[in-house]
Amino acid sequence: MNKKIGFDNEKYLREQTAAILDRVRRFDNKLYLEFGGKLCFDFHAARVLPGYDPNVKIRLLQQLKEKIDIILCIYAGDIEKGRVRGDFGITYDAATLKLIDDLRKWGLDILSVVITRFTNQPSAVIFKNKLERRGVKVYLHFLIEGYPADVGVIVSEKGFGKNEHIETKNPIAIVTAPGPNSGKLSTCLSQLYHEHKKGVNAGYAKFETFPIWNLPLKHPVNVAYEAATADIQDFNLVDPFHLSKYNKTAINYNRDVESFPILKLILSRILEKKSEVPLYNSPTDMGVNRAGFGIVDDRIVQEAARQELIRRYFRYNTEYIMGIEKKETVDRIMLLMEELGIKVTDREVVEVARNCSEKSEKEGKGNAGIYCGAALQLADGRIITGKNSKLMHAASSLVLNAVKVLANIPDEILLLSPHIISQIAKLKEGILEADSESMDLEETLIALSISATTNHTAELAMDKLVELRGCEMHMTHIPTPGDEVGLKRLGVNLTTDGKFSSRNLFVT
Repeated sequence: MNKKIGFDNEKYLREQTAAILDRVRRFDNKLYLEFGGKLCFDFHAARVLPGYDPNVKIRLLQQLKEKIDIILCIYAGDIEKGRVRGDFGITYDAATLKLIDDLRKWGLDILSVVITRFTNQPSAVIFKNKLERRGVKVYLHFLIEGYPADVGVIVSEKGFGKNEHIETKNPIAIVTAPGPNSGKLSTCLSQLYHEHKKGVNAGYAKFETFPIWNLPLKHPVNVAYEAATADIQDFNLVDPFHLSKYNKTAINYNRDVESFPILKLILSRILEKKSEVPLYNSPTDMGVNRAGFGIVDDRIVQEAARQELIRRYFRYNTEYIMGIEKKETVDRIMLLMEELGIKVTDREVVEVARNCSEKSEKEGKGNAGIYCGAALQLADGRIITGKNSKLMHAASSLVLNAVKVLANIPDEILLLSPHIISQIAKLKEGILEADSESMDLEETLIALSISATTNHTAELAMDKLVELRGCEMHMTHIPTPGDEVGLKRLGVNLTTDGKFSSRNLFVT
């Protein structure tokens, strides 16, 4: 069964390209375009807009390749604190390096990196040196006292004027970052200040996929965006400036609406009220987002967004149990779910995984241990289960069961050689002195690849691993590091009940 499609990438690309080029023409053929959200691997968008290519924005940039320069921003404080990007589990400085590499793979090179709010942080200095010694141009933008309220200082030689001007050559400067609060907006404004000092009537616009301005406020796609940003307390609202000026409802989010008056004042001061350069009347005016026009089946999109809300709940709840997230974030997600009438059990794999765990516990009554259950829904709707045992973690048995089903291999046929399993157990407990011989998913995948060299059936099963990408999966317990790495690489959409899979406080 093919996955249901609710979004048309080609239609979206046509609309989005035209909107950006039209905005460039409105200015003096020079536009600083703030690229919010993820530039590539936008899996949130792919989950809530089925059919959306996670790298469609890369395709957009490829179409505009001859007209763009790409600038990456990173906040010096994030480098110093070692801030981690949740989806990849890597620090922001590492994410910046990865983004540069990813863009190069698609034939796109960056113009430069700008380190924002720089105050000589030691780690930021090291990062700057590392980039420059690899041939990447780095600029420094400094902390401006009173930003963003003290417009007189900001729009002066003591403010934007002390920032290094980034030399660009093409009509569109794409200003992006590895994550939020990296200084994209201030970089755009600083560049406008320098451009207008040189007599170039450059403009600013914002490209942010969510919230989608022409969908209703409580449309599940927009509510899913609120869920995705619940940890930073963002919320959607009707753009009051747009409503007042045009008597039209448009959806924006709180930070853009709150900052609009001061942003418009800064822009007005930079542009010096030049009549040939248009000013904006609302935050929505600033945007060029056309994602809403790519939706071709609203029913499919709404259901996908509801499922994303459930996934976000499980993620934040697990992070709360692990001490990472605040209780207020979990409560916020629960409130959003209640508003749309969503229950966690609306995610089909949840109850199946829980039943598997309960059944396993009943069968193992009297034995010490924690009983983990896992369930995965294949693209055709079938749900496969797995449970932990002395030999394997629940994630390991589930994945092996799933590829057996996909390859039409009878359940009684072994994919892993018993000799390989026994040697791994000997290595783990007898030599490495591990607490358990049970194989996590990463170890199981390696064992499967080894078995595939001599076992054609194992090879057939291994070839089916790619079909697990994008499948929905739930586990009753938090995956161990080895399980988590394996599941991320397989690309499944994992949720968990947030229970620990071991009584040990330190898990390897």
